[in-house]
Amino acid sequence: MAEETKYAPKTVKDVDAHEFVKEYAKHLKGKLTPCKNVDLIKTGSYKELAPYDPDWYFVRAASVARKIYLKQGIGIGKFRKIYGSTYRKGVRTEHFCKVSGGVIRHICQQLEKAGLVEKYAKKGGRVITSQGKRDLDLIAGRCSAPPAMIFT
Repeated sequence: MAEETKYAPKTVKDVDAHEFVKEYAKHLKGKLTPCKNVDLIKTGSYKELAPYDPDWYFVRAASVARKIYLKQGIGIGKFRKIYGSTYRKGVRTEHFCKVSGGVIRHICQQLEKAGLVEKYAKKGGRVITSQGKRDLDLIAGRCSAPPAMIFT
């Protein structure tokens, strides 16, 4: 007897964020063109070196697209805060520092060129297009479902 596979439609909200970002980063490799000096760019002023992962640009782009999908109208300033971290100053007190905005801005511009994101006319920021929503949901359908939570 033939086994029937049931397809349960999934959205980005239904799958694990880490797994989705990895899959969507692979998908974005052919669509986006990174900066010329992407191997030398630091992601923030509080960092000492550039990221070790050669595909870090696409991973960040996938994460930005996911965040725009989940919260419409989010802008560059909010992304700088989301991806920011603490600035270590040796033995002195740590303080929060925002991430560099140039990389985020370039990613948003590349997502706009690909037709996945557009500018939000009402209050600024970016919103996901229908093509972008379809694209993200298609990749989410390929991801495995998160394990069920067990309460004891």
